[in-house]
Amino acid sequence: MKNLFLLATAASFSLSVHAQSDSTMQDLGEVIIQENRIQLPFSKQSRNIALVNKLQIETTPARSLSEVLSFVPGVDIRQRGVTGVQADVSIRGGSFEQTLMLLNGIKLSDPQTGHHMMNIPVPLVNIDRVEVLKGPASRIFGQNAYAGAINVITELSEKRYARIQGYAGDFGMKGINFAGSLPVGKYKQNLAISYDDSDGHWHNSDYQVSNIFYEGGIDLNEKNTLKGMIAYTDRSFGANGFYSSAFPDQWESVQTTLTSISHTLTLENFFLNTRGYFRRNVDEYVLKRNEPEFYQNNHTTDVFALEANGNFESKLGKTGFGVETRKEAIESTNLGDHDRVLTGVFLEQMVNFGPKVDLRAGVYSNYYSEYGWKHFPGAEVGYQATNELRLYSGYGISYRIPTYNDLYYQGPTNIGNDQLVPEQAQNFEVGAKWSKSGIFAELVYFNRSTDNLIEWTRTDENTPWQPQNFSKVKFNGIEASLNYRVSPNGNTAQIKEFMLSYNYIDADLIDQPGVESRYTFSALKNQVIGGVLLGIGQKFEWNTKLRYLERMSQDPYFVLDMRADYNRTGKLGFFAEASNITNTDYREAGTVQMPGRWFRAGFMLNLE
Repeated sequence: MKNLFLLATAASFSLSVHAQSDSTMQDLGEVIIQENRIQLPFSKQSRNIALVNKLQIETTPARSLSEVLSFVPGVDIRQRGVTGVQADVSIRGGSFEQTLMLLNGIKLSDPQTGHHMMNIPVPLVNIDRVEVLKGPASRIFGQNAYAGAINVITELSEKRYARIQGYAGDFGMKGINFAGSLPVGKYKQNLAISYDDSDGHWHNSDYQVSNIFYEGGIDLNEKNTLKGMIAYTDRSFGANGFYSSAFPDQWESVQTTLTSISHTLTLENFFLNTRGYFRRNVDEYVLKRNEPEFYQNNHTTDVFALEANGNFESKLGKTGFGVETRKEAIESTNLGDHDRVLTGVFLEQMVNFGPKVDLRAGVYSNYYSEYGWKHFPGAEVGYQATNELRLYSGYGISYRIPTYNDLYYQGPTNIGNDQLVPEQAQNFEVGAKWSKSGIFAELVYFNRSTDNLIEWTRTDENTPWQPQNFSKVKFNGIEASLNYRVSPNGNTAQIKEFMLSYNYIDADLIDQPGVESRYTFSALKNQVIGGVLLGIGQKFEWNTKLRYLERMSQDPYFVLDMRADYNRTGKLGFFAEASNITNTDYREAGTVQMPGRWFRAGFMLNLE
């Protein structure tokens, strides 16, 4: 690892010198972060936010969104098998239940379990970018945005196009993806379809994944816009080691449906977006695949929500406001039938104190049918020291209510606890961002003090897991990252992108004698992520990605991945990918043994 750090440092210095004279740098500073009320350019944000753009999505050696996110600093992806057939996501050492996933601002949280959080019903080929907000996001997105939030963004196009991607690889893996845009007059519409399957990399790890996504919108006039969306994903997979090593023939099938409709009113100093959405998740779980009568669970969760979010400008600055109501219901052969209602009110204010200092503060007040009123205040202050350097600090309270799995699950290896109380945390961070000539660097320190942390524990391997509340746990962490991005300049060989990051997280968890912890004591501790995207000539690209991870109470591991593209943006292109080139022996979640060195290759057809 010492040689790796020396090499990365030398490369960083070389890139810094080169960037000063390159006039084709990409500037992402003006990308608008898609929050639901006050929306600011990336360069004006006083928070730790990571952007994953279209170029990175297309050139990363990955077949799924979860694999793409595994290269985002501070994000911990724990896959159960290849291509993210099921994966848990956490931010800054939090649990998979403490991260909120969104699609175009729509919350994808499932009241049954956070294990369904990554069931994103959008083919990878149709994702425009991903915004990762690290730290408390309850004031912005509401409850369950506890340690962070990830917003997947799609865009309606005014141009006609069709893109087809196909691939095949080890483990009988194959897949086909289609994305198309067909605007008709003022009406814009996108359709994306994908199918992936595999025989699996070890016993009982086969899978089939289908996605279909449709989005349409029309500008009624200069002030009013209507949009609608319908999406569906179907995932069936062998679940060997997913939840218990005692039953290697587990099997699961999950179907998720999402529909939404929204209206946007845009005036000179006033913006209002209203929307309604519905999400259904159907989960069938079998403990013995060929003997479903031995033990089987069937769960159906429904979420209905209405939201109104907006902002207006006045002499006081920019004011953001919002209101939401949400009903969550479950029908389950194991958990029983339950429902709960929440109503929330958002209010925040952005004020500039001269040209260099700005303050953004607000509160989200939420009423739960089970827990009453809860309030999540927060604030960020930013100081633009120079054109290149921005200093910032923030404070916020975050909150998470137990899932129905936490409360009511009954099984041979897991038992719920209906006496659980919600988690709550106080969060603080301070950081600095520096950007110039295509180079972006950031250094952040954060602290999260958690009350009533929910964690699954057991006394020995013969005792079922059961969640408990821990009184108080503190997380301290630091993140350092460096990114360099440049547009193609026609050179024979060119570094298009370089990134290097290091994350360290310390938690004052005290491992109790005779008590085994399932998730928290395996939280991320050390993380190094690096990558270099090379352009060779006009058509060839070569991306190298590396990860070094150490989780608490677990052995560290190092993984190297690569991808090569030929004519990626042309009419017909080809790619080849290799994962775990180092042939590392490692696990990310449960007792699932991740595969050794594996390969896939495919084609891309772009029609416009």
